[in-house]
Amino acid sequence: MVTRVSIRFRRAEVADRLKAEAGARNVSTSALAGELIEEGPRLRRHPMIAFRDGASGRRAGLIGGPDVWEVVGGLVGGDVPPEDRIGRAAEHFGLSRQQIDAVLDYYADFTTEIDEEIADNVAAADELVAAWRRGGGAKAF
Repeated sequence: MVTRVSIRFRRAEVADRLKAEAGARNVSTSALAGELIEEGPRLRRHPMIAFRDGASGRRAGLIGGPDVWEVVGGLVGGDVPPEDRIGRAAEHFGLSRQQIDAVLDYYADFTTEIDEEIADNVAAADELVAAWRRGGGAKAF
């Protein structure tokens, strides 16, 4: 469902910057404003998280670190005993306990979204492995 909202800016240059950025990204001003409004409260609630563009679209990541889905995927999967997962993930990704906690806090608020990103990336990896095997890649070993 689409909801229309009228926004008034106190300074005209804010609207001008928004329009210029939308043009540079080749999206509508409304689409960019919606994206920024969606992300703004998340950034305030989770100050160690940033949003970045990539082949799979916009996604949350630690500032200066990996994507949230990558860290969560390392924490929830695999054969590492649950009591060792945080330490192993911190070691593997080179993260502090504070950064791991920031990821887990974000994940608690946006579990479904992060779980979907993990599933999408697992599916993409599975497709690449299958294509590699069909192309005879497995015979090289």
